[in-house]
Amino acid sequence: MDIHPKSFKTTLLTLQNQIFDMLRHVDPSLKIQEDSWTRENQGGAGITRVGSGALIEQGGANFSHITGHPLPSSATQHRPDLKGSRFEAMGLSCVIHPTNPYIPTTHANIRLFIATPEQGEPVWWFGGGFDLTPYYFCEADALYWHQKAKTCCDLTDAQLYPELKKACDQYFYLPHRKEARGIGGLFFDDFNRFDFKTCQAFTERVGHTFIEAYTALLHQHQNDPYGERERLFQAYRRGRYVEFNLIHDRGTLFGLQTGGRTESILMSLPPQVRFGYGYQPEPNTPEAELVNLVSSAPREWL
Repeated sequence: MDIHPKSFKTTLLTLQNQIFDMLRHVDPSLKIQEDSWTRENQGGAGITRVGSGALIEQGGANFSHITGHPLPSSATQHRPDLKGSRFEAMGLSCVIHPTNPYIPTTHANIRLFIATPEQGEPVWWFGGGFDLTPYYFCEADALYWHQKAKTCCDLTDAQLYPELKKACDQYFYLPHRKEARGIGGLFFDDFNRFDFKTCQAFTERVGHTFIEAYTALLHQHQNDPYGERERLFQAYRRGRYVEFNLIHDRGTLFGLQTGGRTESILMSLPPQVRFGYGYQPEPNTPEAELVNLVSSAPREWL
């Protein structure tokens, strides 16, 4: 079987560096903390890098490459036949929480799993995607974000964008709130419909597209004026981000189930957040517009 995980690992480490090159470029005040870690009594290691500054309240990118046995339940949810398999997993996960409420929060990750049953050949699949969580809606941003996503997909298969866009809308949804987490993007898992080389190339392009697209949004809104009202609303909406990551996110569950480094797993949470009982924005305000958007059926942006 023609599997080459080493080249994918090199790409993940390169993308981690490129993400922080992007953040340092827009926020020269960024202070970065880096921790290299290993899994005690288990196989694997990783690099956690987190930065904060005037423009980026907290931005992190985690690289991990782990091996173990057995494959945890969060990874066998759709593949019960692989229960008990040995596994190798590598990935890069990025979450950026800007200070300015007019810059959306964003998340991206790309990953590779290889599972080896006790009897049988290794089974591999890629996963990943990127999504956008605005606090103040800008239609031009949404159109740009989804056009970049579509172009990324079309270079491999024109049928991918509508499928992966729908999967993103379905995954990043809070059923207990009946709200989307944001305006979506791309989401894919169990991705092995093409040969390994084609799937790897697509997954890597997702990572590069994310950096290009989000860089443009940072430059577009980095100087937008804001005040206490906008920061307060941002803090309330960040609460939804916390709820999703702690209740529904499979990546969080996988990390905890495999004995991962807790600080690295939970670096995705915003540094400042507010919960308020029964909070609702005033009608006919930009804040109400955002809540109405995420409470409505997903839009077809293109």
